[in-house]
Amino acid sequence: MHFGLHNNYLMGTKIFKLNGRPKPRDKKVVFTLNDEEYNLIQFYLKKYKITNRSRWYRETIINHMLKNMDQDYPTLFEENEMRR
Repeated sequence: MHFGLHNNYLMGTKIFKLNGRPKPRDKKVVFTLNDEEYNLIQFYLKKYKITNRSRWYRETIINHMLKNMDQDYPTLFEENEMRR
């Protein structure tokens, strides 16, 4: 499976964005939180004035996944060999 994506750097942090036009979203994901998790997320959303919660959840989850995939990508050399 190929994801059209590119990297952006914002103040030293790598941010991944999907390329191309957005496609209609017709798949639904539902998960549950305990009170502490829910209150923490509500506090964060209010503090940073995030009004589009759906987009925030989606971007947060997908950015985390893409970052891990980027780190796990096979390289020609081991990490200690590249540091020399």
